[in-house]
Order: sequence, then C-alpha cells, then structure tokens
Amino acid sequence: MPRGLQLVFIAIGLVIIGVLLVYIWRQSRLLSEQRLRQKKTEEFQTRRRDEMIESIRIIAMAVEEDQVEYSEACLRFKGLLDYLAPELLEKPPFQVFQTVHDKIQHMPTHRARKNTDSATIREMDKERFAVEREYSDEIRRAATAIRHHRFD
Repeated sequence: MPRGLQLVFIAIGLVIIGVLLVYIWRQSRLLSEQRLRQKKTEEFQTRRRDEMIESIRIIAMAVEEDQVEYSEACLRFKGLLDYLAPELLEKPPFQVFQTVHDKIQHMPTHRARKNTDSATIREMDKERFAVEREYSDEIRRAATAIRHHRFD
C-alpha cells in the first residue's frame, strides 16, 4: 500500500476518533445534566412530601385543640391523603375523612361560596354542622391517630 494512502487512512481514522470523542463528551454532559435534574426532582418531591406530612400533623393538632372546623379539616386531610397515602382513606379510623368529604363535597367553597345567596349558605351550614356533630368523635380519634401515624 502506497505511503500516501496510509496517511489518508490514518487521517480519516483520526477524524473519526475525534468525532467519536466529541460525541462521547456531549453524551456524558447530557447524562450528567439529566442526573442533576433527577436529583433535584427527587429532592423537591421529598421536601414536598415532608411538608404535606407536617401539614397533616398541624391540622390534626388544630382539630385536637378545636381550632379548626371539623369539616374543613376533613377536606384538607382528604386532599393531602389523596397524594400521600390514599389507601388510608379506606381504613379505620381514617375513613371518616372520606365519609365527611363525600357528604359535604357538593357545598361551594371560597369564591363560589361568596357568590351564593345567604339563605342557601345558611342551609348548607346547617347541613355541614349536622355532619360535623354526627362524626365529631370519629374525626377527633382519626385526627389523633393521623398525627401519630408513620408515613414511611
């Protein structure tokens, strides 16, 4: 094989090696960035989960100290547990949160409540207070239980 052809093959080989090195370097950078994003996402999800557990404990203490309406607490417990541990809503004593939620979920909240006439609100409040009275003992027991529950 002539010397010139050998040099051409060597040059082509070096170019191919160079292109492969650039490709490997770029893929390595992309992989590192992906791992960093994954780590940040996991940290965010862990922090969010811990904050939700803390919220559950604070609401439970508020229920135990009668600082929050039971219906409001049940709605909040239901929302948080839907994300953290939905299976708990089917087990005693926590199923009361689902039960109360189901009985009052048709009632407007926030802006919708403000836009509802006062007579309708009074009727809904009577209904809500009746549900709270009916389930008050169960709600307090469930709040105490959820405050001490280990979310593993």
